[in-house]
Amino acid sequence: MRIFSLFLLLSVSLFHTSAFAQTLTSSHLPIVVINTNGQVILDEPKIVAELRIIDNGTGKRNNVTDRPSFTSKIGIEKRGASSQQFFPKKPYGFELRDTSGVNSVNSSLLGMPSESDWVLNATYNDKTLIRETLTYDLNRQMSVYYTPRYRYCEVILNGSYDGIYILFEKIKRDKNRVNITNIKKTDISGDALTGGYIFKIDKSEGSTSRSWNSPYTGAQRQPIQIQIDRPKPEDLAEEQFQYAKKFVTDFETTLKGAQYQDSTAGYRKYINDDSFVDYLLLTEVCKNVDGYRLSSFFYKDRDTKGGKLTMGPIWDYNLTYGNANYCDGNSSQGWAYSFNRACPDDSYQIPFWWDRLLSDKSFAKKVRDKYQGLRKNVLKTERMQAYVDSVATELTEARTRNFQRWPVIGVYVWPNGYVGQTYQQEIDYLKTWVKNRLEWMDNAILPFGADLLATEPTDNFNLTVSPNPSTSDVTLRYRLYQRADLRLTITDATGRTIHTLALPNQPAGEHQQTLPARSLPTAPGIYFLQLDGDGQPISRKILRY
Repeated sequence: MRIFSLFLLLSVSLFHTSAFAQTLTSSHLPIVVINTNGQVILDEPKIVAELRIIDNGTGKRNNVTDRPSFTSKIGIEKRGASSQQFFPKKPYGFELRDTSGVNSVNSSLLGMPSESDWVLNATYNDKTLIRETLTYDLNRQMSVYYTPRYRYCEVILNGSYDGIYILFEKIKRDKNRVNITNIKKTDISGDALTGGYIFKIDKSEGSTSRSWNSPYTGAQRQPIQIQIDRPKPEDLAEEQFQYAKKFVTDFETTLKGAQYQDSTAGYRKYINDDSFVDYLLLTEVCKNVDGYRLSSFFYKDRDTKGGKLTMGPIWDYNLTYGNANYCDGNSSQGWAYSFNRACPDDSYQIPFWWDRLLSDKSFAKKVRDKYQGLRKNVLKTERMQAYVDSVATELTEARTRNFQRWPVIGVYVWPNGYVGQTYQQEIDYLKTWVKNRLEWMDNAILPFGADLLATEPTDNFNLTVSPNPSTSDVTLRYRLYQRADLRLTITDATGRTIHTLALPNQPAGEHQQTLPARSLPTAPGIYFLQLDGDGQPISRKILRY
């Protein structure tokens, strides 16, 4: 990790020194001007600054010298984890404030509903500048649940041009955002205690929150942290924390249990399964390498207002559509929910929820049916590609300035899965990736259901494979919770059997089995190892090189 961090720091230092000042005098995009009056913007706390927005309306030019359409004091800070630490173009969060610079105020920005909290997304390592907005556009048409609104803009910070940003609504409770009850700290009993809460699975950097570790860990027993994003810690009563923790844990325990598919006593008692279908489909279409495990929000309103967990709102989609060179993120094939099998050693693992939900044939059928319906309109390849082309055309003037300010075209920026030598090559790669992804999903989703997706650690046993990748012997470690007859099968990507091994009458407990290199595939590639215990299969991807 230290070498990786040093590489990033050296890389962005080169970008920073090679970037040169670019003057912005006018734009067809709104112009956001921020003046900190000599103060440095910190990670936290927010500093008081001045905001001006110049937006003369649709189809009109915006000149830096024009009278601003909006002015306000703001509290501003840096956002993000690796993005603010390693990249020279920083993302920001800001809060609108009154003339004293102390109290927050609500106001509409660029036609979006009135609120106080906003985010400026820097779009630094996505050289198309489009992956975020393409995804939000898709979700708004795919789902009835709230999708954060956005507007492209160009930013001037302390008199210097800072490039194209995307102004987003920050995720929070509000009638025009996550429209759930604004729970008060005194709401500690009855229906008032049951909502509303916003949860997230994410890194701990950023806004503070109270959290707990799920009792169900990742592939290598990594803890999965669940945070309460709202209420904030200072506004969260202990009774509320304990209630929220118990509700989510009860959902997980039920989903893990033997009767999880039961229509009344199973997982549907706790979740709006349609929202989980929508979230899964979006994550798979764009193959978000961070999907399910980072920037993953869900919420719960009071029981009298539905009271079930709802996935979303969606957030953070720069490492999508092939823009990640790790954990199979650049490939247009393979399921994003299989991340734990592709990268079992990653510190941030996906909860078991998605494997388990997809082992329910009725849930898997919902996913398949909705996908096939969307392919006729929203997810038509031509429609998605036309969106990419239209936004690329809209950004032509502004992105020329942006890449003069930040000359990253033709240069690897972590974790690019592709480096085009021109902006058009970046656009072509994105469009081709979308086409290939949808065509792969068309075929892969046909058998979508328990038969295809019985790859989770089951209630009876779990499995780890090491080393992986490998060229030599491989060691399997598994734990049985009850005695079982096991059968091990290794197949190639076409399903052809490479090796089988019977392990009869295995007792409960920890086991270790070494597979000698001679019994393993000799040709480099991706293979699948399946361990079947009394009809309960568990699979792992193995890499040979």
